[in-house]
Amino acid sequence: MKVEELSVLESNFDQLIEGLLIKKMATEHFTVRLSSEISQFTRFNHAKVRQTGLVADGWIKLTLMANQRSSFRQFPFTGVWEVDWQLGYNALQELRDELTLLPIDPYLIIPIGANTSREVNTGKLLTSEATISNILESVNDLDFTGFYAGGVVIRAYGDSNGQKHWFATDSFTLDYSLFSELGQAVKGTFAGSNWDESNYIAKINDGKEQLVMLSRPAKELPKGQYKTYFAPSAVAELLSMLSWGAISEADIQQGNSALAVLSRQEKQLSAKFTLKENFQQGLVPRFNDLGEMAAPELNLVEKGILINTLVNSRTAKEYNKPANGANSSETLRAPEISPGNLAFADILSSLDTGLYVSNLHYLNWSDRPAGRITGMTRYACFWVENGEIVAPIENLRFDESLYRFWGEENLVDLTDFQEFIPDVGTYESRQLGGSLVPGMLVKDFTYTL
Repeated sequence: MKVEELSVLESNFDQLIEGLLIKKMATEHFTVRLSSEISQFTRFNHAKVRQTGLVADGWIKLTLMANQRSSFRQFPFTGVWEVDWQLGYNALQELRDELTLLPIDPYLIIPIGANTSREVNTGKLLTSEATISNILESVNDLDFTGFYAGGVVIRAYGDSNGQKHWFATDSFTLDYSLFSELGQAVKGTFAGSNWDESNYIAKINDGKEQLVMLSRPAKELPKGQYKTYFAPSAVAELLSMLSWGAISEADIQQGNSALAVLSRQEKQLSAKFTLKENFQQGLVPRFNDLGEMAAPELNLVEKGILINTLVNSRTAKEYNKPANGANSSETLRAPEISPGNLAFADILSSLDTGLYVSNLHYLNWSDRPAGRITGMTRYACFWVENGEIVAPIENLRFDESLYRFWGEENLVDLTDFQEFIPDVGTYESRQLGGSLVPGMLVKDFTYTL
């Protein structure tokens, strides 16, 4: 997006807030949230373009609060002032009529802060004309299937108390698979704000090497416990479970958290395991749904000990806890697991004999209070003997507790390097951010079938 186009959108957003401030009543409060993007989407199948196009989209969520009640309306944000103002003013009037019919919310949070921020991150993305040739040139001899999304993504916030935030960033994600003639696949992701051709080619070449190993006859393993190396993509999948009934303070207070025993200090994880929220890379905005700013870094688990949960203002009010800028769902937004000491060159020799797991999928809690997670291995997972990859494996289901695989006895080490695993979701809009994680080596990991 050109600078001029971005400026017009920001100006229209500012005007919308100013107009609502003029029209609001003395007893009313409001928040305005913007999600907008101009993105190129391209689908590939068999190393050919299946679908491509440019999407310009945006929506506003207006929340009105009065007399301890609240409701919201969502409407398109077009960037045309006359259209956006009419939609916004109509929404304001509808919400006024609706509020009188709603029950009182005892934990309603009124925006009271004075935070303002403006962050515009300009990257170096592929042009729409160059995208297809740059992606396909290295894979034209492969069965390549993938989805590219790239462009500018905007998140903004304003409220009746004068808070305003504007966040815009150039970013891209490429989520792809390389298939063998037998239908086996190697999965990969490539993401960032600057397209790096050499890094992309290196990832594709790594995938080609894994495809060669996938051509060997698959090994079927009996259920049991195996020493396992989890590549960063697999670690990111396990980490994502903490956003679903674990790291949230509300879940802990309500007895739904997988980290409840950790919060009560009845257990602790390995001293090798440290987790934090790290917003300093500028991949996601620091402000939340109420315009509150999270700290640039927030330590969550330090050397195996839970020292912070994610607490939003609503939870803080209900349970008399200090808030720390968490979003409304108290989920991880910029998680980072600290690296360890395992060098890339030593992964297979340190594993010796066991499983090399590249990816996981279908994760769910099998026993949330015990921190037990179930799921499946997927894409380019291998059996290793004496430090050498021997054969691909048939998919396995696992069922294991985070208190074991991140625990003192079973977490052997984490790699001394990290990878950024992007959030490639595009439901409703392109998602921002991802996880910065190392690989990890686990002594005994339980596979059930």
